[in-house]
Amino acid sequence: MATITEAGHEQMFSRRAFVLGGGMAAVGMTLAARMAWLSIFEGDKYKLASEDNRVSLRLIPPRRGWIVDRNGLPLASNAPDYRLELIPEQVGDLEATLRAIMGVLPLTLDDLNRIRGDIARQPEYMPVEIAHGLAWPQFAALNVRLPDLPGVLPVHGFSRVYPGGEAFAHLLGYVAVPTPEQYKRTHDPLLIFPGFKLGKDGIERTQDAPLRGTAGARRVEVNARGRVIRDLDTRSDIPGKSVRLTIDRGLQAYAAKRLGDNSASVIVMDCRTGDVLCMVSMPAYDPNVFSTRVTTKLWAELQASNHHPLINKSAQGLYPPGSTFKMMTSLAALKAGVNADQGVICNGTYRLGNGIWHCYSRRGHGRVDMHTALPQSCDVYFYTVGRAAGIQGIADMARKFGLGQKYELPVPGQSAGIVPDPAWKTRRYKKDWTIGETLNTTIGQGYLVVNPLQLAVMGARLASGLEVQPRLLADSPRVEFPSLGIDPEHLAIVRSGMSGVVNGPRGTARAARLQVDGVTMSGKTGSAQVRRISMAERKRGVVRQEAVPWQYRDHALFVAFAPTDAPQYSVSVIVEHGAHGNTTAAPIARDVLTYLFEPERAMATLAPLERALEQKRAAEAAALANASPEPAEEDAAGPPE
Repeated sequence: MATITEAGHEQMFSRRAFVLGGGMAAVGMTLAARMAWLSIFEGDKYKLASEDNRVSLRLIPPRRGWIVDRNGLPLASNAPDYRLELIPEQVGDLEATLRAIMGVLPLTLDDLNRIRGDIARQPEYMPVEIAHGLAWPQFAALNVRLPDLPGVLPVHGFSRVYPGGEAFAHLLGYVAVPTPEQYKRTHDPLLIFPGFKLGKDGIERTQDAPLRGTAGARRVEVNARGRVIRDLDTRSDIPGKSVRLTIDRGLQAYAAKRLGDNSASVIVMDCRTGDVLCMVSMPAYDPNVFSTRVTTKLWAELQASNHHPLINKSAQGLYPPGSTFKMMTSLAALKAGVNADQGVICNGTYRLGNGIWHCYSRRGHGRVDMHTALPQSCDVYFYTVGRAAGIQGIADMARKFGLGQKYELPVPGQSAGIVPDPAWKTRRYKKDWTIGETLNTTIGQGYLVVNPLQLAVMGARLASGLEVQPRLLADSPRVEFPSLGIDPEHLAIVRSGMSGVVNGPRGTARAARLQVDGVTMSGKTGSAQVRRISMAERKRGVVRQEAVPWQYRDHALFVAFAPTDAPQYSVSVIVEHGAHGNTTAAPIARDVLTYLFEPERAMATLAPLERALEQKRAAEAAALANASPEPAEEDAAGPPE
């Protein structure tokens, strides 16, 4: 019996051992099969995953191309910059991270509030700037602490530099970090790379693609904490291309200084090629500041200023051309058959039905014809011949000379303006055109508005008789301009009248003659009303411009070309609320043209004007210092996009 029992136990043990061994064998075979599957069939997958943990691919942002003037002088360049940025989604404890950074960088309370505000406003994947312009010891110290500061990135890059500052702001624009919306449209990883910036206005914006370049890449081996062990491979970035403009840097800088504290625009063109040599709009902002950060206080001041420093007056500003339009009325009248020698008696008023249109000279000019009316700018003469020409003829002539048009230039936000005619009024107001509106148009008032660029083009076409097109990119192909198809005798009559404006004994701009030996200037003054003068005010006596508040004074305009006998340059000057074209705008044009022929003489003229402006600003600063203190500045994210 005992023998049977022992045999049974042995048999049971053998069965259990078999089952257990079989199970172990099955598990072993399963593990072996799984290992074989992973190593043979999914080996590449896990090899790549391992490689991703060991190897990091890092973008190399491209260096932005320079913007240079016609002579290769820099207008926008790059300077080495050490920055510190933070990516919120990679930061564990923000406050602890900021405290650790403050052990190296002296962050102020305003800095901390700005950083927290940026983090709250932006998506977590967008980098936030902590500081820029770091000294090398600070940058090196932060790099040492980098492994203990996840999400904090010391960035060695380049900052944009604008040597000319405000003088070139509206022309060049500025750069700034991409917006979340821009990233969402393309998902380009370069747009969320710390420190990368795009063009936001002006040439920087319209030429962003060639200026941006192509990003490179760097493969590095890293340890478990993300510290770089060694470089594996590098594909260099391709720097952006330089963009060469037709602008003359010295002329642009001079024109900006010559404008002083006026709210104004100056444009200079080459009559022969269409090259824009100068396009200044003042006052302006500092693009070096806009490319970093703009404080709330500064942004509010720029927005509140009645001199409109955020508007590019040269291309976006719209103004009645005033008497600078009288050349268009003259040419339309000549085309309609008006004889330039035909006289008109000006006694200071022109009557139409029960309405009275006034000449700027209350006493009148006596007998005038086209040869004398242009130099003296007699309104009554142009009411008379303009009515004979008709509004359609005047409007067609104005468009032929470039008014009411936008040009193919890399300048954003051009305003086309308005050259009115009966069809335009019907579309706009569903009303018929009136003769009174024709009279207003003949002297550059009424519905008619233009921008300074169009006036410079008009001057160039008057000087050349060709359909000159403005050009800003120096490396773009040049074209031969076709003739305007204007009778040469008619152009000669108008040019002679423009010469009389400056060089004649009774010309309105005779005080602004060029002082360059052998060179004369031809031009036309203009004063554009910004308010209606009532009959009651006329009876009392019209108040002098200098006695009314600045914002109610007339705009001052001047359009010219030089030299008179062989025109090379066209210039337009508009001074907002400058009161008189002959005393405000014409001297500016004279000095700017003088710079092209005799720079030393022009600079000598500038010196006393700059001293007077410095004294004025010093007095204003002293008055401000005596006022109650302003609250501390707060940082803002920058101007709206």
